[in-house]
Amino acid sequence: MRDRPDASGAQGAGSTFEEFLEFVPDAIVGVGRDGRIVLVNGQAEALFGYAREDLIGATIETLVPERFHGAHRDHRSSYFEQPRTRPMGAGIELFALRSDDAEFPVEVSLSHLELDGERIVTAAVRDISERAESEREQALQDQLHRARRLESIGQLAGGIAHDFNNILGVIMNYAEFVADEMPPDSRAQEDVEEIRRAAERAAALTRQLLIFSRREVAKPEVLYLREVVAGLENLLRRALGERVEMATRFGEELVPVEIDAGQLEQVLVNLVVNGRDAMPDGGRLTIEVALTELDEDYAYMHPGTEPGRYACLKVSDTGVGMGAETADRVFEPFFTTKADGTGLGMATVYGIVTGAGGRLDVYSEPGIGTTIKVHLPVAPGTPGAKGTESRPAPAGRGEAVLVVEDEPDVRRMAERMLGKGGYTVIGTTEGSEAIELCRAGEQPIDLLLTDVIMPEMLGTELVERVREIQPEMRVVYMSGYSHEVLAPQALTENGASAFIEKPFNTRQLLEVVRELLDRPAALSG
Repeated sequence: MRDRPDASGAQGAGSTFEEFLEFVPDAIVGVGRDGRIVLVNGQAEALFGYAREDLIGATIETLVPERFHGAHRDHRSSYFEQPRTRPMGAGIELFALRSDDAEFPVEVSLSHLELDGERIVTAAVRDISERAESEREQALQDQLHRARRLESIGQLAGGIAHDFNNILGVIMNYAEFVADEMPPDSRAQEDVEEIRRAAERAAALTRQLLIFSRREVAKPEVLYLREVVAGLENLLRRALGERVEMATRFGEELVPVEIDAGQLEQVLVNLVVNGRDAMPDGGRLTIEVALTELDEDYAYMHPGTEPGRYACLKVSDTGVGMGAETADRVFEPFFTTKADGTGLGMATVYGIVTGAGGRLDVYSEPGIGTTIKVHLPVAPGTPGAKGTESRPAPAGRGEAVLVVEDEPDVRRMAERMLGKGGYTVIGTTEGSEAIELCRAGEQPIDLLLTDVIMPEMLGTELVERVREIQPEMRVVYMSGYSHEVLAPQALTENGASAFIEKPFNTRQLLEVVRELLDRPAALSG
């Protein structure tokens, strides 16, 4: 398998030590300064699928995916110079390689010892495939639970609305019958008219319920989001009033979508009015339209999403924002935080968007603001409607990226993207742990990828404290909020920083990270 030295040294170090290794529950691999494996236990044979005689004398990189070889050799050399115990896991996500070239996630603890006068680094390796899969399944189950809850509410609401419409039809028509029998100058005519108007208002509410439950008949046609927004811009500005500043931004692409024109306008108006109501003291509302791509990694973490190109309508406000519990229920019928609200506006948006094959993403934080993104698939039969770009994403060279994200599913997704792209990934949900990892210096960090809005500390504060330890740290901020919403948080935009907006795909993330790492030091200072 490999050219290897005489393996008798470490393996003959004493039966007591060898017996001890066989009773250790984890796979144990011992490595010399030259990177050659000098001892293994039975658990390591079983875990990696190699016979002991094939591992002894082989380089440790035999058990490491090829994309991590360069970084692994560098880390190994630095560890021999300054050996220190590292506990199992230590917040670092690692991957190992079996004899059949299958990769799997592992946790590793490191220690060192003197064996026959030579320093040996021992690694205890633990397969965490089941745990990683369990965490992913739990995240997917949470998403499916929310989707099913909305679906069940929609079915109930649709059934009620259908029956209620029949009753309203009787009320409205009999009101007209009564009006026809009355003298035109009768005072009761006004009362009957009030009954008719109230019934019409109720009918409008039931139509919203039917839209939410996808029972309203739609007439889809090919439209361009950019043109729809531009056509409603004056109306929307009047609806916002003088205290709210509105800005629009359009991407270069004119992307077609297939959706009912009236329903699309209803989506836009509801989102804008909702943003206005979240800014009672005034603020800024931004509407953006662009072409985006939801790739297989995004679809993997968001069941029911088809990979491909989407038209993205984004509405951002600088209002009061919402907590996680409120944001989780924002699309439920009759759920509202407004004293005079019906709770059907956002439910209607949900029904229209999902009925058109799209999806919604909500980013909100109390005191910061809210961004809602509507993704509608590019109209079938038009250029770029399906599939993703074929050009390869720029690969990593084993550089270590520290990912800090308080949402576990988003963190796992970013780690997956970076790992596939050739980077060594270290992940944590807490800024304090990220600071300790940087301070410990056990794993040199080349780049920090951090969320901006986190409960423990803001991403900007985390970066300030990390740069006290490592002044030249390069940073990619990620957020679902627009730049306008983040501006009050003093987001640093200098040569050593970059920004990526959620949701992003693998190529977008790898391009931002690679460009920042390759940027000359003179530009990043």
